[in-house]
Formats: sequence, structure tokens, C-alpha cells
Amino acid sequence: METSTELATLTPLYVLPRAIHLASGASEGRTPLNAFDNALLDAGVHNLNLVRVSSIVPRGAIFGGLPGLPVGTVVPTVYSEHTSTIPGEISSACVGAGVGTCGGVLMEYHHAGSGPEAERVVLTMIEEGFERRGWTLDDVLFATAEHRTDRIGCAVAAALLLDPAPIGGR
Repeated sequence: METSTELATLTPLYVLPRAIHLASGASEGRTPLNAFDNALLDAGVHNLNLVRVSSIVPRGAIFGGLPGLPVGTVVPTVYSEHTSTIPGEISSACVGAGVGTCGGVLMEYHHAGSGPEAERVVLTMIEEGFERRGWTLDDVLFATAEHRTDRIGCAVAAALLLDPAPIGGR
């Protein structure tokens, strides 16, 4: 049986993101995966390993630019993407950040349709998220991409959670 001292050494180290970068892009590709990769390139987040996470904005997080990160950096990310192979179809992806004094939520949506319509859907989801938590919504920011497909197109929107502050201990 492990002692409390041994268990304390197994306590995971948690991180709390302090900065969020919103990005969006759209592009064509030879395959759906290439279209997605090229949309990430257009968004400026193509050389990172994006790990999909759920959608909470930590209290006090700031929104800003993407710092110079080494190729291959693993970054917790909330993202949405829509890929189409139908010529002329409009693809849209949106990530919205709702913020207040208690923190916030990140909501994502994608569809075959316009960017403004995707933003309307995301805003509704943000409002519900705040209402259910009993929080007051102070501001909303969007990252939205819209793309008309030529052959194989993709629209992507993302919120990258950055600059972690360690909490807990090992």
C-alpha cells in the first residue's frame, strides 16, 4: 500500500492557460486532409500539434497574438472545421469566446453556410453557457472563416490556450 508521501509525488501538475489566441483560415487542397492542413497554414497555426480540449476560458485570461512557438509544440486548442467537396458550396467555421469576470466559455460551430450565420449560432450557445452558469456576459470575440469550395475546400477556426501557469505539484 502506498503512503501519503508516495501519493504526493504522484499528484499531477495541472496548468492554467493565461493567454488565448484566436485564429481562422480557409484553403483548398488535393485531399480533405490537405485542405484542412492548408487552412491551418492560412490561419498561421500549421506547424503546431493542436490537441482538442473542451471550452472554458480561465478567469483573467488575455486574448492576443500567437507567440513564436517551436515547430511541433503541443497546444491545447478548441477548434472547428468544415470541409467540402462540393464545388461552389460555402463552408464556414467559427469559434466564439464569451468572457466575463468569472471566466468564460469557448463555443464552436461549423456548417455549409455563411460565416455570419455561424457566428449567430455560436453567440446563442455562448449566451446559454453563461445563463446556465449564472455568469454575466461582458464581451464576445469571434474567429470565423468562410470559404467557397473550388474542388476540396476547408474552413477552420481555433482558440489556442497558451502561456500556462503551473498549479498543483508533483
